[in-house]
Amino acid sequence: MSGHSKWSTIKRKKGAVDAKRGKIFTRLIKEITVAARMGGGDQDGNPRLRSAIAAAKTENMPKDNIERAIKKGTGELEGEVFEEITYEGYGPGGVAVLVECMTDNKNRTVADVRHYFSKSGGNLGESGCVSWMFDRKGSIVVDKTTISEDELMDHALEAGADDVVEEENEFQVVTDPDDFENVREALAAKNIVFLEASVSMIPKNVVDVTDEKVARQILKLLENLEDCDDVQNVYANFDIPDELMESLS
Repeated sequence: MSGHSKWSTIKRKKGAVDAKRGKIFTRLIKEITVAARMGGGDQDGNPRLRSAIAAAKTENMPKDNIERAIKKGTGELEGEVFEEITYEGYGPGGVAVLVECMTDNKNRTVADVRHYFSKSGGNLGESGCVSWMFDRKGSIVVDKTTISEDELMDHALEAGADDVVEEENEFQVVTDPDDFENVREALAAKNIVFLEASVSMIPKNVVDVTDEKVARQILKLLENLEDCDDVQNVYANFDIPDELMESLS
């Protein structure tokens, strides 16, 4: 998977844990709240908030929910105070795993994350142990059936993207994090529909997983982490061949 996260693709194909609408809304509300707390409630001057609101609208979140989350972030309404924290570790087969969380109770969250790593045969590590294996990039994923590579490349580069990567069924537009919002808005203005658009941690290199048992353990670890209420995003640097993935389904 050149420049992309295999886990992200697998989640879309399986309609994994995030198919639960309530969980999607919970994560988006946390992101909106934290973005508003850190950068203010005016989305025009707060790119992170603008991106979070765009993601919420994509999921058809009601306007009232969005406005309440912003007001909680700015202090106009009472609400939990969430703290951002990232955990790092190794899963089965030496796969590097990053877990981005938002929590109001760090002790609870680290206990849950450590439990899932241990249960899968992995290990929760020290801060910095695997983050160097990833780059933070803007990632905009487009279905290959909706646009030609040349057309998407022209629009993306004109908007300021770094590259367009062709994958099995998708194109991935890669951007610098600072340029992500401008590129996303420019492509949306061209009526290009996204499968996914976010600032993500993209692995520099991947571990090829060909053992069925290890593959199942990795997928179970990532699914368990995704199902944790305090977890916002999970990234891992692995690739499972398509033929093996089909046998795991």
